[in-house]
Amino acid sequence: MDKIEIYDTTLRDGAQTEGISLSCEDKIRIAQRLDEFGIDLIEGGWPGSNPKDAEFFERARDLPWSHSSIAAFGSTRRRGIAPEDDANLRALVEARTPVCTLVGKSWTLHVEEVLQVDRDENLAMIEESVAFLAAEGRRVIYDAEHFFDGFREDADYAIETLRAAHRGGADTLVLCDTNGGSLPWDIERVVGSVKDQIGIALGIHCHNDCEMAVANSLAAVRGGAGHIQGTINGYGERCGNANLCSIIPDLELKMEKRAIPEGHLGQLHDLAHFVADIANVASDPRLAYVGRSAFAHKGGIHVAAMRRNERAYQHIDPVLVGNRMRVVVSELSGRGNLLSKAEELAVDVSEAGDVGAVLDEIKLLEARGFSFEAADASVALMIRRSRPDYQPPFRLIDYTVVVEHRDGRGTFAEATVKVEIDGERYHTAAEGSGPVHALDGALRKALVPTFEKAAAFQLVDYKVRILDGEHATGAITRVLIETRDGERNWITVGASSNIIEASWRALAESFEYGLYLETAGVEPSA
Repeated sequence: MDKIEIYDTTLRDGAQTEGISLSCEDKIRIAQRLDEFGIDLIEGGWPGSNPKDAEFFERARDLPWSHSSIAAFGSTRRRGIAPEDDANLRALVEARTPVCTLVGKSWTLHVEEVLQVDRDENLAMIEESVAFLAAEGRRVIYDAEHFFDGFREDADYAIETLRAAHRGGADTLVLCDTNGGSLPWDIERVVGSVKDQIGIALGIHCHNDCEMAVANSLAAVRGGAGHIQGTINGYGERCGNANLCSIIPDLELKMEKRAIPEGHLGQLHDLAHFVADIANVASDPRLAYVGRSAFAHKGGIHVAAMRRNERAYQHIDPVLVGNRMRVVVSELSGRGNLLSKAEELAVDVSEAGDVGAVLDEIKLLEARGFSFEAADASVALMIRRSRPDYQPPFRLIDYTVVVEHRDGRGTFAEATVKVEIDGERYHTAAEGSGPVHALDGALRKALVPTFEKAAAFQLVDYKVRILDGEHATGAITRVLIETRDGERNWITVGASSNIIEASWRALAESFEYGLYLETAGVEPSA
């Protein structure tokens, strides 16, 4: 398999995403995970731009890197200044990385109107800057900024900027679609044209402003590029950069190219979610290959076909990228959805009663505002309850919630709960900062003496959505509660025009499902 060099710029270009701010410690942790995954080149940042990036390079020098080379990023010298006197170039040398990436101008608009230098001076700035770093023993990668725009406007001059970098000693010339406005067939044609004119390794750096960054990167490989720059999850300024989480499996599984060490592709899903967690950004469920929905199946016809052959509606086996197939249960489901969901949730299908009746109930509840797509635990309970001999661990008799505001104390809530466990009635009360908090406390008091495991259940997320806002405060409210027991998480759902009732149903089911997991001996992996 042909090897394509992968260059990750999550720590610089990706950090320019609106809403993302990475500390030095964040950048170190991401870089170490990228190295473990097998990325060839990791761009750590711009050492001449801020103290955080300078600290990263200082710390990176003392860390062992098993696969990756660290690259420092900077720009060509300023006009009228010798390379050795340019603070930016000196900072690149002082970063002491084995690789330096230089960005320079290849579009006459930028040369004449942004830099405000003549064309010959720009060529000198490129060549002399590259030569300075090469003389310091660095591998120099030259990023030709706005190359495709420049090529369209003045192809001869755009090529001359590459030749200047080549004369200076650049190891790889990277053609950048900086504005993200090119189309795949243009990228392939231009890369092929450049390759015919310049005998040096070519790379590609694409932005996603037309939703073409991944396609453009792959088209560049078809045109002759052997080096791809991008970011994890496609993070980057404006609409983002080329998404390496799509490019890498596309190269390996679709184009028969080697991008990372053999056997590492199965780490891709975990890598994508690790970086999202560090960046404190919610993972996009619809990302190709690594998203939660990438191999999720909702339509009844689809699921029925998948139960006969998983290839029917999947382009690859999700295990290859570390993901998994999921079946979504909703009002669009068929019998196969419910059977598949039972298997997925480690509920013995033989334990189910009338599957058709459960499906009818799901459709009825979804018409009333419930949504079971995320609430797998509620689905599992419905399947269990369909058995005539199912006995819930507890039964609600009644509850009361009072919310008060008292001078000097502020607002608080008090809840009382009356439940039946093994024929015995328990009447408990608790206070809380709000009604759900108080209900949670009262229910725990009732359950823990009989079910010690319930003490470990933690409510980790509580989501509320108003479904029909035109009814104002009388609108249907959907509540999703995520619960954790230290080993696994599960989600339950409730819906009602009364937010307390919706919350109670989701809360009570979260405890019922957790107790089911314990008594049924379901392993955490399931």
